[in-house]
Formats: sequence, structure tokens, C-alpha cells
Amino acid sequence: MPENPLVVLLHGAFTDSAHWSGVIARLRAHDVDALALANPLRSVVTDAQYVRDAVGDSGRPLVLAAHAYGGVVATEAVAEGLGDVRGIVYVAGLAPDTGESAVDLVGRFPGSTLDAALGRTSLVDDLDDLWVRPDAYHAQVAADVDEQTAYVAARTQRPVTDVALSQVLLAGTPAWKTVPSWFVFGSEDRTIPAAAHRWMAGRAGARGVDEVPGASHAVAVSAPDRVARAVLDALGSSRAVAA
Repeated sequence: MPENPLVVLLHGAFTDSAHWSGVIARLRAHDVDALALANPLRSVVTDAQYVRDAVGDSGRPLVLAAHAYGGVVATEAVAEGLGDVRGIVYVAGLAPDTGESAVDLVGRFPGSTLDAALGRTSLVDDLDDLWVRPDAYHAQVAADVDEQTAYVAARTQRPVTDVALSQVLLAGTPAWKTVPSWFVFGSEDRTIPAAAHRWMAGRAGARGVDEVPGASHAVAVSAPDRVARAVLDALGSSRAVAA
């Protein structure tokens, strides 16, 4: 790719942009420019609009890496005209079809223990903020991460609205039907079952699938080398197409 590509990193629910720190460091070592956005986690439609506004008309080819619910937002943002996107890397991420929500995909296969780990805060307009209880965070989200790192993540997590998780993808054609995709996820993901990741990757016709043995939902934290490799694969494929 003759242009200078930009990797846009989008976190999901129950975390924040620091989730990508290890991945960013590894991409920098390969002279890859990355930007981690602060996903608002309010609704699929408004979060996708935020991504489009934040990236703006950069004039650069984009590769998106999206974690968990961030995959729903990325799928909507790309489908609705987010710049020159050459690839999407779903990092323990959700890849919905039109009419599917995060809740639909998480519950499609057995194995998620997320519901029992959630706390809830009532907001105005009959909305609720959902968050993972700090006492449950380590086991639920980041079982393969050291205790101190999980402790900090539990206390810096950003909540997501119940509306965001239940809102369906509105785009007529999901991005993974028109843009090449890669999937990387942990075999021990307790939030989104590995079976769901495998199924979504197969449905999307993913160009690369990396199931990390023993990795948790926080695979970008515990296995940043594997995630960075998937992003570099996406960049390499983009360069090959553009050449």
C-alpha cells in the first residue's frame, strides 16, 4: 500500500482504550501508526457515528481492530461509509449480521457466564449501565492476566448501556461481507464462547483465524503478540491488494 495506513483500535464494553497498550507498542515496533478510540458505549448507532466523526476524512487507508461489542460498532461504522477500510480484525469481537445484536451473538452458543458477573446502575430514560462486578472481573474477563493488571482493569472499566448490547445492526450489508476480516480470540473466553467466535469467523469467510489456547476475553492484554500479528497480516494483505 503506497499510502501510510492507520490502524484504528476500538475497545468493547467493560474496558477502555488502555486495553490496547501492548498491541500499540508492538505495532509501533513495526512502524505502524495506531489510534485507540474511546468507544462511548451508548448505542450502536451513535457509537458508530462517533467512530466516523473521530477518524474523519483522514485520506489514509484504514484497518480496524475491534474488541467484543466494539466489533458491532465497527461493523456498523464501516457499512455506513467509514473511509477507505481495507480490513477488520475482530479481537474476541462480535461480527453481527443485519438484525443481530451483541446479546443475540453472545447467547447463540452455551458457555458465557457474563450475566452472573454483571452489576447494573439505573440511568434516566429507563436506561441501565452495565458493568462487571470488581470481585468477578478477574475470573470473568481476564483469567489469564496477572491479578494486579486485572484489579486495575476492573476499576477503570467503562460501563455499557443495556440498549447498546441489545440494539441490532441496522446496516443493510454488514461490513464483513464486503471487507476482508481476521479473527483472533481465546479458547477460554468466558464472556463470548469460543464456539461463537469460530462460527462468526466461518460465516464471514475470514482470511485468518487464530484461536489462542488458554486465552481469556482479554486476549489483547494477555496475548498482544498474537493480536498484533493478526493486524499486521491484515495490513500485509491490504498492501498486496494495493500493489
